[in-house]
Amino acid sequence: MNKLTKVGLSALCGSLAAVSSANAGEMTVTGGVDMSWYSADGNSSTTGNPIGMGSNLTFKGAGELDNGWTYGITLAMLNQDAFSSTAVNLDMGGFGKINFNSGDSGNGIDAMDDKMPTAWEEPWGMGLGTGIQMVSGVGTNSNVQYTTPTVLGTTLVAAVAPDAGSGDVNDKGSSGNTFAGTGDVKDVTLNINPSFGTEILSGLNVYAGVSATEHYSNASLNDRYEGVGGIVFDIGPISLGYAKTGVSTGKTDTGTDVDYYKNNMYGVAFNINDDLSVSYGFQDSVQGYVNPGAPGTAEVDMEVESYQVAYTWGGASIRYAQSEVSNSAYQTADVYDKEARVVSVSLAF
Repeated sequence: MNKLTKVGLSALCGSLAAVSSANAGEMTVTGGVDMSWYSADGNSSTTGNPIGMGSNLTFKGAGELDNGWTYGITLAMLNQDAFSSTAVNLDMGGFGKINFNSGDSGNGIDAMDDKMPTAWEEPWGMGLGTGIQMVSGVGTNSNVQYTTPTVLGTTLVAAVAPDAGSGDVNDKGSSGNTFAGTGDVKDVTLNINPSFGTEILSGLNVYAGVSATEHYSNASLNDRYEGVGGIVFDIGPISLGYAKTGVSTGKTDTGTDVDYYKNNMYGVAFNINDDLSVSYGFQDSVQGYVNPGAPGTAEVDMEVESYQVAYTWGGASIRYAQSEVSNSAYQTADVYDKEARVVSVSLAF
């Protein structure tokens, strides 16, 4: 997800407190609050309480080893004081980085699910309940990721989750076989910033990634494969992006099982000045079945679009989004065509 710098304020900005130790490094706490008003209409216009509020806290610790390597931990607490994730990062300088992650959707191919430029949020992330299927890979599972040093603008990342579908595990423990028939997940991603020494290409980013999830002990389920490829180009105050992603579920039954998802997306964002940004984003997602000839299994095409504007004022951000979706949740009845508007105020501490 590519956010414009000046509207990048989130609920994790600002510092609430900091304590340090001469031997143990430093621990900081950051946080903020988001308040929103949601309004929907169309064939599914039931809104109920339109007032939403989200509060977030992030604890970050950092330290340094005798050889100069640095390490850090991030622990996130999201809405209603719910634990979100823990990540430990070891920066080995010229040897690259290792990240141990509890599954916060930030590693592997999941980091590339939607990198389109936007003033605020992804088109499908505006409370419409699209149910869109994006690539995920190791992202939602406990995983270990290695990132190479950047050479000639190129960075290679490899990540593995030993057991897909298992929950978080305490130290000195294991999950057991919680999701029978599913094994490990392996992701490989590539980021390239091929500026070739020219100023005009300094904002160019080309990226790609693949993922494979092992399935076994199930005659009707092959391995799951996911892929992504895209490009983002920042030139002056304008940011442009286009990407394609796909998921092969591995299901082989001839009934109504879903065989694949194919996504096309693009976005454009414009920094009007240091405080104000606008953007437009569009996504097309196709769901296909193992047996497209069976009744009720024709391809379903979902479309999502969103117009957004964001204004930053010191530690506050004011955002507005106008979003629409057709065939949400890959259903074709009229009730699955939705439109919504969201006004949000974010305060960072």
